Amino acid sequence: MDYEDIIYKEENGIATMTLNRPDRMNSFSPAMSDSMYRVVESVAVNDEVRVLVITGAGRAFCAGADVKAMAEGFNRPTARQERPKEASSGRISLHVLMQKCEKPIIAALNGDAVGGGLDLAMACDIRIASEKARFAELYIRRGIVPAAGGTYFLPRLVGIDKACQLIWTGDMIDAKEAERIGLVTMVVPHDELESATLELAEKLAKGPARAIQTSKRAIYDGLDMDLETTLKHVSSLTREIHQSEDHKEGARAFVEKREPVFRGE
Repeated sequence: MDYEDIIYKEENGIATMTLNRPDRMNSFSPAMSDSMYRVVESVAVNDEVRVLVITGAGRAFCAGADVKAMAEGFNRPTARQERPKEASSGRISLHVLMQKCEKPIIAALNGDAVGGGLDLAMACDIRIASEKARFAELYIRRGIVPAAGGTYFLPRLVGIDKACQLIWTGDMIDAKEAERIGLVTMVVPHDELESATLELAEKLAKGPARAIQTSKRAIYDGLDMDLETTLKHVSSLTREIHQSEDHKEGARAFVEKREPVFRGE
């Protein structure tokens, strides 16, 4: 399958989607947005893929909206009629699709992630950042508010007060500060970003796929549940997992004092 403005590859159960507009700091184009959506849709139902990694080409992860193209569009008579494809087609947003996708999604943040680019990173399950990466919710500097999930994700990751500060000021923070406040999972030397991401992705790809995917579903479902409801929900999911071949293999491996070999069954 061909995708425009991204590079896609699959290897050993790991899919990698590289945003590929380095001359525009990987800002979103309609073609890129559509390609990203189709990749996540495909990964969600592809049994050969266990993990999805999202990263950027060049010096940025993603600069969000293409502000230059947006500004040029204001001068076009049809500008007010243009809408993102998600809105016009009635399909769910990319970020909702990413959370509904039960495969783990890792952001490998090779450079700046700002505005919609930061929202994209926050929609991933885990964020591994290069020491060179920087982060900002720049919407306020354009006179608008975060409309791509920033007001949802940021308070959940860093707390309400810090989210207010970052959204209201649009201040840029570096990778170490992002790690300190919980915005990113870990920070690694720039030259080690690829290897660190691959190490984690391989570990997840070799793990019990059904248990990992069911855990992701339980985590996000639980965000809107109280404890009692969560325990009942997880109990029902656990009954399904107990019938899996991976669970049986895990139990055998424990008794036989060896590493389990999971097959995603």
